[in-house]
Amino acid sequence: MNDPLSPQSNDSQKRLLAALALSFVATAFYTFFLAPKPPPPGAEGADAGVVAMAPADAGTAVATAPTPGAGGTPAEAAPETPTLPERKVDLARQEVHYSFTSEGGGLTSAVLQGPKMREQQQLSISEGFQKLFGKELPPPPQMNVAQPVASHPLPLSLTIAGNSPLPAGVRYAVQETGNGVTFTGRSGPWEVVKTLQWPTEGFELVYAVQVRNTSSQPQNGELQLHYSRAVDPNFEHAPSFFGGVGNLSRAACFVDEKLHKMNPGDDKPKEEDTKGALHYFGIDQQYFLSALYPLDGPLAGHCTLNATPTAREVTASFPLSVGAGQTVTLRFGGYLGPKDPDLLKEVPGAALRQTASLGEAAFHPKLEDTVDFGIWAVICKLLLAIMKFFHGLTGNWGVAIILLTVVVKLVLLPLTYRSMVSMEQVKKLQPRMDEIRKKYADNREQQNLEIMKLYQEAKVNPLGGCLPLLIQMPVWIALFTALRNSFDIYGEPFIGPIWRDLTYKDPTFLLPLALGVSMVITQKMQPQMMDAAQAKMMTWVMPIIFTGTLLQYPAGLSLYIFTNNLLSIAQTYGLRKWLDRNKPNPGGGTPALAAAGGRRK
Repeated sequence: MNDPLSPQSNDSQKRLLAALALSFVATAFYTFFLAPKPPPPGAEGADAGVVAMAPADAGTAVATAPTPGAGGTPAEAAPETPTLPERKVDLARQEVHYSFTSEGGGLTSAVLQGPKMREQQQLSISEGFQKLFGKELPPPPQMNVAQPVASHPLPLSLTIAGNSPLPAGVRYAVQETGNGVTFTGRSGPWEVVKTLQWPTEGFELVYAVQVRNTSSQPQNGELQLHYSRAVDPNFEHAPSFFGGVGNLSRAACFVDEKLHKMNPGDDKPKEEDTKGALHYFGIDQQYFLSALYPLDGPLAGHCTLNATPTAREVTASFPLSVGAGQTVTLRFGGYLGPKDPDLLKEVPGAALRQTASLGEAAFHPKLEDTVDFGIWAVICKLLLAIMKFFHGLTGNWGVAIILLTVVVKLVLLPLTYRSMVSMEQVKKLQPRMDEIRKKYADNREQQNLEIMKLYQEAKVNPLGGCLPLLIQMPVWIALFTALRNSFDIYGEPFIGPIWRDLTYKDPTFLLPLALGVSMVITQKMQPQMMDAAQAKMMTWVMPIIFTGTLLQYPAGLSLYIFTNNLLSIAQTYGLRKWLDRNKPNPGGGTPALAAAGGRRK
């Protein structure tokens, strides 16, 4: 399956790419040219003779032809079940605490358990410094992946659209079993039995739906399964250039070979695009996922997505045709938990396959594709593999990022050496370039041509000093992408009370400010290949812009770049000492450089 790139992910990558490229483009420029939406629809009538539900890959589904006069009229339906009292059901499992209500037979909450299973806390600067000086602040709430949306169907509830509709608010009878719960409800010609079972462990569940036609007439309609999540804007925010990478949840549905996602403000997908074989649907957040998928393979149907600032909703609809007295059964698997690729690759897991009596060749919905690294997937996975190795040795993801920086620096050492040699060569041409600038002060085009001619005569590449930065940029972007998608690093601290989450910004801004200082020092140590005004801008303005951009970005990225700058300072100092001891001739530089200097005289 080809998972399209998430718009949010691509936008964030483009913003970071623009920010990182800004310094590089500015450096190259000066060096080369100067120096050198609405809620889900309600029940709608379905055409008579809708095909019976069947896996989408089972060929053409068999249609149930309606008998004359059959349009879903429950003339001989069983009498309505007497009104039942509302009943709450709490099911506390090790991984997730579930709460259900018999009114609608849906979830009222699904709270993930564990220290990492929390909302991403948003700290102000003052709160960051309070934590720095040891003040204990309340932790963010546990992640609730099934918060009901007011006046909308509950998560895991169902409705039937058609001439004999089944509303979302049907009152169900409840029966708890050893490893699950069963809801039984009746309305019009329909008797619905919903059974939820949980394996012995994990974040998965089995959701079986039995729809029985109790009337003497065939019934046709559309079975609709709902999943929604109310959103607290205090714990989610949209990405912006100076405002962070964002962590919005989105309604999602995988249809045929395409994953459709909807964020607040996005246009709704076209209706024809969301029709086809449904592989899975649910709510996809940055580090957490709530998804349902057909256990027996993709089902023909369509999805309706909705996303507002305070709610995300998805409705999966399947054609329904049930003969008189007959029953249709659908089975779904569910995953409500973290977006851990190792867990998602196993869905459905061995425990769930045993609970649902599935074989080894059970349908795999490929939920791991919701971990979207975009175009940087190869580099991201390589960086994560290296960091996981170091984390296994040290037990600290911050140390793992530092050691990753050392590895990348060692790999780039030969290129860095050539870059240093190139910059030293350009530095020796500085007096001659100053003469050219003075001579052609009123003719910038001729000035650039003469400087380029000088570079050619000296066999010097003026952009050679930019190559290490150019190669580092994809690493920075890939690391940024890995940090904003990897549950392994989510909520993981480095040292002290402030860097408690390497995927979130440093609330005190101390780390990115230290990064900015290190950039200034790095720039000052580089050979200056431009006039004083231009050099001042490159030394001070570019680091300020770069630092301002990274203030809201993950602390792990700032830690990497800060460590890289420290290593660059040490590396520059060492290589310069080595070059001074190994000059090719007493005058220093290459013969071409010496010849250029002779012409100046």
